[in-house]
Amino acid sequence: MSSSFSRSSFGSSRRGRALQRKPVGARRKAISALVVAVLLAGITLAFFWPGIASYDSVVQYQQVLAGAFDDWHPPAMARLWALLHGLGWRGQAPMFVLQILLYWGGLALFAGALARRGQSLVALVVLLLGFWPPLLGWQVAVLKDAQMTGALAAAVGVASWWRLDDRRLPLWAAALVLVLLGYATLVRFNAAFAAVPLAFGLLGGWRWDRPLFQAVLVLAAIAAVLGMLTPINQRLLHAQPSGVERSLPLFDLAGIAHRAGPQAVPQVPARLWHRAEAKGCLTPILWDPIGDQKACGYIVDTLQRAAPGKQLRNLWLEAIATHPLAYAAHRIAHWNSEMRLWMPATMPGTGPLGRSEPNSLGLPSPDKRITGFQKLGYTLASSAAGAPILWFAIALGVLFCTWPARDGAGSVAVTLALSTILTELAFGLVGVASDYRYHCWGMLAAGLALLAATGTRPAPHRVLVALLGIAAVAAIVVAARWTLPPALPPL
Repeated sequence: MSSSFSRSSFGSSRRGRALQRKPVGARRKAISALVVAVLLAGITLAFFWPGIASYDSVVQYQQVLAGAFDDWHPPAMARLWALLHGLGWRGQAPMFVLQILLYWGGLALFAGALARRGQSLVALVVLLLGFWPPLLGWQVAVLKDAQMTGALAAAVGVASWWRLDDRRLPLWAAALVLVLLGYATLVRFNAAFAAVPLAFGLLGGWRWDRPLFQAVLVLAAIAAVLGMLTPINQRLLHAQPSGVERSLPLFDLAGIAHRAGPQAVPQVPARLWHRAEAKGCLTPILWDPIGDQKACGYIVDTLQRAAPGKQLRNLWLEAIATHPLAYAAHRIAHWNSEMRLWMPATMPGTGPLGRSEPNSLGLPSPDKRITGFQKLGYTLASSAAGAPILWFAIALGVLFCTWPARDGAGSVAVTLALSTILTELAFGLVGVASDYRYHCWGMLAAGLALLAATGTRPAPHRVLVALLGIAAVAAIVVAARWTLPPALPPL
């Protein structure tokens, strides 16, 4: 009896110790992932110090020094920069440090949560994704896009620490996530399309029983957020209006005139449209040529005289209603350019940047040692693997395989996939340029969605369909890279 009792007690105690060791091991794996991410953050800061000051960075820093802000560049970012500048931290370094710590901090928490679930290999892939040159190469440039990506990555990391295990966030964590999502939305106009689905999925969860109602609610929330941005920027943050909102109507009017003929926009004489066509100013790639006084600025000047103030919006809407097919063809062509679907490998705005914009404000460039890394980033970004449309297809595949989610990992995967999908689709309506940096968050979110989905069990037939769809998109992109000549740089 006593012997049996002893063996039973020993077995129970051994199982008890095993149950205790498992959580300890999980915590160690999570801590290991966090430590590796901290090391990668330190390497990034040291290697790229003090960050790359782009043209936009120089303009914003001029505003910081002058203490006068407009809404062409995000006043929330400029105000924060001015605050750090006032504390004695000069140059672009404070904003560089901020966006790098947010970026790696979010990836650290995401990888740590996966490692804690026993997905150590997947956690490692998360960190490798963060070090992928097309993403990291743009993240080291002090830009609103990098600030947005850093803030969104941090918000996802904080929330996923609990959500991947299907746990509710503590109140303080939910508040921090909202602050990060709010900052991301303020520093980039289109961030609302990324941040709103993140807020719903990470903080409230999805209503799988009422998907149509959920979709309407998300779209209404995005519209409400977009409607609040201008009052916040101009009234709360005291930014002077710059006319940035006119770029979309001007770009679309030029596209409609290009496809439907000069008579579609009679406010501009036909000879001016013909001159712009001859100079290649009416391109779906970006709006810059018609906004450049040295190129085709006469188009903008003529339209501003013919349709001052809010009249331009009315003219824009009337042209869309009158020539819907030309408008649709113009927007589809632009979205194709943005997503780099049927486009050549060599395109302007792919980057990433190798040095700071020349300036007299004391904004230096990193050491020349970064040149090789940035060239590799350009090569990969120009390849089929770097095409935003491929990552968009991955996000669609993840959504197809994991909807409706039944657990925390599935819900996080769906949320990240929807963030990518809405972000990238929005460029079809509001995009005016095809810069690669616009897609950094969408690609990062798609990669994280895929990695989160490895913790789910999708139906095999769904996985097969998703893989075939992604392969088809990849084949189109590869064919385009092989057959199309390089795109001409903007005027």
